[in-house]
Parts: sequence; structure tokens; C-alpha cells
Amino acid sequence: MKFNILYIFLLLIGTASFGQKGKSILFLNAYLHTGTGDVIQSASVGIRDGKFDLIKNTLTYKHDPKKWDTIIDLNGQHMYPGLVAPNSTLGLTEIDAVRATRDFDEVGKLNPHIRSLIAYNVESDVIATVRSNGVLLAQVTPRGGVISGSSSLMHLDGWNWEDAAVVADDGIHVNWPSFFRPNRGAVSSQDEDKRKEAYEEHKREIRTFFEQAKSYAEMPRQEYPDLRFEAMKGIFKGDKRVYFHAEELQQLLDVIEFCQYFDFDHPVIIGGYDSYLIIPQLRDAKIPIMLPRIHSLPENEHDPVDLPDKLPSLLKEGGILFCLQNEGDMEAMNARNIPFLAGHTMGYGLSEEEALRSVSLSSCEILGIDKEYGSIEIGKRATLFVSTGPAMDMRTNNVTLAMMNGIWVDLNDRQKALYEKYKEKYRKP
Repeated sequence: MKFNILYIFLLLIGTASFGQKGKSILFLNAYLHTGTGDVIQSASVGIRDGKFDLIKNTLTYKHDPKKWDTIIDLNGQHMYPGLVAPNSTLGLTEIDAVRATRDFDEVGKLNPHIRSLIAYNVESDVIATVRSNGVLLAQVTPRGGVISGSSSLMHLDGWNWEDAAVVADDGIHVNWPSFFRPNRGAVSSQDEDKRKEAYEEHKREIRTFFEQAKSYAEMPRQEYPDLRFEAMKGIFKGDKRVYFHAEELQQLLDVIEFCQYFDFDHPVIIGGYDSYLIIPQLRDAKIPIMLPRIHSLPENEHDPVDLPDKLPSLLKEGGILFCLQNEGDMEAMNARNIPFLAGHTMGYGLSEEEALRSVSLSSCEILGIDKEYGSIEIGKRATLFVSTGPAMDMRTNNVTLAMMNGIWVDLNDRQKALYEKYKEKYRKP
């Protein structure tokens, strides 16, 4: 109760006094999960100028109250780095059933110049709800076509998309064509040949476009700039990542070959359902995986019923860098389930800290922002949240405060407001 009163006091005063850069805050007696695998059961965590400045064991560290503008005793509550929602349409969609609120899929097949950044809606009610479960960063990603466009990394807070941007246009998203799975029903040899021919044609189309883009990027000067090829330049200069959305075995093998042919610096596979079958190839190619939604059914008739659940542990054992993402139906709102996806993996081979890493530091490593985010370490930006219990268990996830870059985050949302409204309504006689 004392902590709740203190937190309300902080919010009433506003961020003008607390939690701004230039101010210092010391948290005491935190059950600290650093995100790197380390745990300190009673930690002192100091923040100064928006970055982590001190991490000590409270039992052995004697703090000087005069050195800190604000001191908060967490009384054993759990502290975590801010969680990440990769490959998400957060801020690009509000109500899936209302076309006017969906702004993530453009007309056309080859759209690398489409930017999700400028379509990001910071006023989305969905974003506020997702924040309430500790998800504080997102990769806002377009959909559709063969090349969907450019994603951007965003804070889930800000006055506008310029404020919220962490990395603008971090990478290009390619939807690799689907290769026919022979066990999805009886198919004649003639139909199978047609499918394979179509698949090869789609591959040639992608390769041709990338070759043209590479030639364009190597030209010293373009008299008539092409917006599509301008957006692709960063891939060949090493400034941007290229994300391949692929699930099937043949797709994955072809993506690996494609990446080797163009010698990309930072390729990433999104999905990778069959990735456990080619772990040596992925390890040699050094391609990380954003795994598909693990709360799903097996793709093939012969697959074990729990294969989606075991994919994280299989890749962990194989030495593949991976993270969890939640693409699928109602994916924007379901981004709030990111911590619970991680908790689910604990029943299939991952430890609690390995599960946390799959939605924090590993995500940031794959996205290229791990020097600033993803873990609670000295020098990194103070992006964190505190929960009264373990945050990856939906029964105990109760986020009481959160910060982004050392700034307090408002944890109120529409669902909490409705809860309070109707609780009060039915309390009356």
C-alpha cells in the first residue's frame, strides 16, 4: 500500500520533478532480473541522466541519500528490462474488423519505400494496454506484397512518431514465396510441377529486383532517383537489416543461399517453423530467427503436437540466436501476451532467465539495439518495469511502474478505466 501511494504521488507531481534526464533515482530492495541471465534477489539500481548508473546488492551497499534526488523502496518487487514486441503491427492497426483503422498493407508487390514509421499512431488505445504488461519497445512492421516495406523500432510512448522512434527504417521485409508442402493433401504430379515452376519464377523475380537494387546502390550518382531502390541502399551498405518471412524447409534453405549470394551483413529470418531441421546450416550462416507464435498448432500431420512449444529450446540447444514474436490474428492487441509466451517456454526446456532473454536482450541483439536496450546494465538506457510478482506468469504479472529512457510511463489504459467504471457501478445498491 505504501508503494502504491508513493507511485500515485509521483504521477501527480509529474515528470517535471522526477524521472527526467538530469535527475537521479535509486531503487532499493528490487528482485532484479537483468535480462543477461543474472539475478540479484535484493538489488539497488541507480538511474542518472536517463541511464543505469549503479547496480549493487542492497545487503552490502550502503547508499548516501544526499546523492539521489529520489529513493524508492520496492520491498522485493520484481524489476525487469523493458520487453520487446518484434514484427508487430502495433500503432498501425486499432480494430482488426474496421478497415479504416488498418494501415499496414499497401497496394503493390515491391514496396521497399513504404515506411511504417510515418503511419505509427502514438494515440492508439492498444499501445497503452500493451504497455501495462511490460512491453515497452516494438518493431512496427508493414505487411503484404513480396517486399512489404521498411519497419522501424519504436518506444511505446511519445507525443508523435518522431518522439517515439528509436531506429527509423531499421530494415526491409521480404515475404519469401511459399514452396509446396507435399503432405497437405493429395496433389497430382502435374499440379506439383506447376507449383514448383511458379515458386522458381517468384524466386527469380526477387533476385532480379535485388540485383537491380545492388547495381543502383553502387552507382556514384543517380540523375533520376528511384524511391524503391533508394530505400534498398542501406541493405548493401550494411546500415539496414533484411528480414525474410519464411517458414518451410525449402524456403529456409533458399533464403540461406540468397543471403550468401548477396553477402548481407544482417539477415534475419522471421518465422522459421522448420528451422530446427537445419540448425547446422543456420549456425554456419549466422542467421538469427524470430520464431512464430508458439501458441499455435503444428503445421504438418507428422509433427509432434508440442513442436511449436519446443522450438525455442531446440534452437537454444543448437546455438541459434532467436527471439519470440507474436504475428497472427489480432497481433497488435496480442502483443500484450509477449511475457506470457516467454513464460510458456519455461514448461518446454527454457529456464526463467532464458525465457526472459528471448523477449528482451535477444530481441534487441537481433534488432541491433542491444548496446542501449534489452538488459539492465550500467550505461544502458533506463527502460524497465516493476511487477509485484513474476512478470511472465499471467497470475502474478502486475506492473506497478515503468520507465523509458529514465522517464516515467503512464500505465493507465482503456481496459483499466472500464474495469474501475463497472466495478464502481455494480458496487452500488
